[in-house]
Amino acid sequence: MASMPIQPLKTEIVYPERDGKPMSDNTKQFRWLYLIEKGLESLFENNPAVFVAGNLLWYPVEGKPKIRAAPDAMVIFGRPKGDRGSYRQWEEENIAPQVAFEILSPGNDLTEMNLKRAFYERYGVEEYYIYDPDSLKLTGWIRRGRRLEPIAQMKGWKSSLLLDLRFELDGLDGELKLHRSDGKPFSTDEQLKEAEKRAAQAEQHAKQAEQRAAQAEQHAKQAEQRAKQAEQRVRQERQERQEAEQRAEKLLARLRAEGINLDDL
Repeated sequence: MASMPIQPLKTEIVYPERDGKPMSDNTKQFRWLYLIEKGLESLFENNPAVFVAGNLLWYPVEGKPKIRAAPDAMVIFGRPKGDRGSYRQWEEENIAPQVAFEILSPGNDLTEMNLKRAFYERYGVEEYYIYDPDSLKLTGWIRRGRRLEPIAQMKGWKSSLLLDLRFELDGLDGELKLHRSDGKPFSTDEQLKEAEKRAAQAEQHAKQAEQRAAQAEQHAKQAEQRAKQAEQRVRQERQERQEAEQRAEKLLARLRAEGINLDDL
């Protein structure tokens, strides 16, 4: 009886959830990573079909774990929110991230960024933005056909309908400012809450100032009323004194008429 050939065991392919690289090189880069990632989450918080992630490994090809990238922030339209250890595209209806952000640090070099852009171009990213918080330089690319073409003028650039954001470089400090189409600043949840807190505090202070002004006005009216009452008492006392003097003069006149002279008493 012929023996059955032994089938080799299939090796399970591992897709690591960490690439061993630090999330950021310094506090400035981390602050911008946090701002953009949380701001994007806030922007799409009411849309259950938009997944936003920061520093999450993206695997675009099944069976090839070495083909991967970890954008500082990425937006995927058409995928539900939720926790993921990595973004495995074939498990996500083969939908690639449409938008990617990178925040430069001193550790990034031109070769690395060119490789990242080529990766995003090859695997379907529609919009790609790089911001350097040290040099305050903003660059961007948008897909036209199979290529990511550079955006000639980023200042005032309004992204496609994907994000509906306007990019500005602040005239005072040169830092990147992102604005929503409704005119509201692009902010993190914490910043929005802080802004709302400051607005509530300002409103409370305004109410307190209004109350103090009303109290001051009331005190002024009371002081005016007291002054009028004091003036009225002075007039009344003056009138009473004059009446008393008139009565005394009448009494003296009557006594003199009766032949009584008070000086002789």
